[in-house]
This record gives sequence, C-alpha cells and structure tokens, in this order.
Amino acid sequence: MEKDSLGLIGAGSFGAFAAQHLAPHFDLVLHDALVDTTVLARELKACSGDLGAAAACDIVVLAVPVQKMHDVLTDIAPLLKTNALVVDVASVKIRPVRTMQSILPASVSIVGTHPLFGPQSGKNGISGLNIAVCDVRGDRGAGVARFCTEKLGLRVTAVTPEEHDREAAYVQGLTHMLGKIVVALDLPPMRFPTKTYELMQQMVEMIRYDSDELFRAIQSENPFSEEAKLAFFTAAKDLEDRLMKKD
Repeated sequence: MEKDSLGLIGAGSFGAFAAQHLAPHFDLVLHDALVDTTVLARELKACSGDLGAAAACDIVVLAVPVQKMHDVLTDIAPLLKTNALVVDVASVKIRPVRTMQSILPASVSIVGTHPLFGPQSGKNGISGLNIAVCDVRGDRGAGVARFCTEKLGLRVTAVTPEEHDREAAYVQGLTHMLGKIVVALDLPPMRFPTKTYELMQQMVEMIRYDSDELFRAIQSENPFSEEAKLAFFTAAKDLEDRLMKKD
C-alpha cells in the first residue's frame, strides 16, 4: 500500500525525536534550515530535502519554535499542495493556530497538536502518553486523532486552542517554573532522598534540557501565562511571609 508523503520541517530536539516515530508510517522528507538532516534521514530510511521538497508533501508537520512560525508559514504557503494537511506541534495553540489560519491558503486543512511529552519523557516509548488535538480547518482532525491513537498509541484529548492554553498555563507553565528554580539551586546528590524528593527530581530531569526557546514560548506566548505566574509568585510570597513572620 502506498504511503502518504510527510514533510517534517524542523529537526531539532523534538523534530528528530518525532521523526523516529513517524518514519515507519510515511514517506518522510526531513528539512531544517539550521541542521544537516542527511545522517538522520539515512538512519530512518527517509529523505533529506530542501524546504520546497518538504512543503510539497501530502502532510506537512511544523516542528519549529513558535517565534519562527510566521516566517516559515510565509515561506511554505505558496509551495503547498492543494488539499494538503498542515499540522503544528507547538506548546501553545492560540497564536500558532491564528497564524496558520491567516497565512495558509484556504485549500489547506489545518490541525493543531501539542504532544505533551518529549525526548526525555518519551525515551522509553510514547504509548499511553498524552497529545492535545485541535481541529482547526477542514475535516482532517478526526483522522489525525485516529492515527495518534491507533498507530502511535497516544491518549488523545480534543480541545479548542483556548481550552488548551488555559490549562497549559498551569500544566506546563507551573512545572517549568518549578523545574527552573530547582535547577538553579544546583543541589548535590542526596544520600537518603524521600520518594517525594525523587519524584521532584524526575520532573526536573524531564525538562532540564528543554531549549530556552521552548521555555520562553510557554511563558510568553500563552495569553493565560500571566494569570498563572501571578498566582504562583503570590502563593510563594505568601508562604515566605508566613515562614518569616515571628511569633
């Protein structure tokens, strides 16, 4: 059976990780303006191509930082097939979805996704992990959800971009702030950690090597992040005041 072609634009940490799971199911074309994809493509029995080759595929997946998405979309818009499917994997959804809607031609279907895992949390397999799916334009959302469930074994939650960002402000925003604080403490190995401490360290290790671009996107591109940050720092200050208060 002939496979659909899939152009994966962006082969950074998450893009390269995603390519491993997508390669068995598609005729995969890899492209990254900053990374040589030749070796990865050879390992996955895929193709390494220029932007035009990736954009000409049946399905185009954008694994680029949110901050660069406008420019990438502008570049690929005239190169896309009629009836192509464009999917993003950004950690926020409102802004990327609006940008895709405004730039991409009307003939293109759009589905927004957010895989709630990465190379660290998915290093032992992605089956059972979570992904959010936003059906934006066209009728391809159900097919994307079905592929994620049946082929990748993921747990799919269908949401609107607004629902996603409101929850992600805490689900990601809060955990990444806590992780950054613990990393900054530079704690030495502990000889007799509690189970709670070990779980905290596991959380920190899952996000320790995430890029600064991802952290900035989570904290600045989500319109609900200010609300979450205010709640977090207010609670931290209230706790500090209670601990410092003399009897």
